[in-house]
Amino acid sequence: MFNTGIGIITPRIMRTWKAYAEDRRGVAAVEFAMVAAPFFLLLFGLLEVCVLFIVSTIMEHAVADASRQIRTGQAQESGFNEQNFRTSVCDRLMDMLDCDAKLHIDVKSLDGFSSVKIDTPIDADGNFDDDGFTYDPGGPNEIVAVRIFYEWSLMTPLMTAPLANMEGSKYLVQANAVFRNEPFGD
Repeated sequence: MFNTGIGIITPRIMRTWKAYAEDRRGVAAVEFAMVAAPFFLLLFGLLEVCVLFIVSTIMEHAVADASRQIRTGQAQESGFNEQNFRTSVCDRLMDMLDCDAKLHIDVKSLDGFSSVKIDTPIDADGNFDDDGFTYDPGGPNEIVAVRIFYEWSLMTPLMTAPLANMEGSKYLVQANAVFRNEPFGD
């Protein structure tokens, strides 16, 4: 009878494979490696959404607080221009945002509350479009709309892709205040 040795090798391979399959050392490390990436991606995505909520809330407060100077006439009577108002808004953002490049401000005097437009100025290509942005704080008893926008770069684009409303994985954060100026200067 011709013996190829397969009969001898096969039980040996089976014993080695069985010993390898029963060995539980390192199971936790392998399971962690399989679960860690999705877990951390989900965790960082959740943190980014929380940070966006905080930034949005801080911007709303900054607009409401800085707009009070316009509403009461302090800005008009002291000769505030757009740069002064930008500085006033930035002082209230607690150094959380880059006020120079990514912050856009639009202040308009309106005919009535029905003519208020608080749409998002993003063109079809996903780029910010600030055409028509002005600084007109209005006079006594006039209706004024103050809008500020901030281009937020998303840190976890894979998880927060549904949030991106601009080109380059960015999200445009917007804060508005619409009010009638007080009868100042009388």
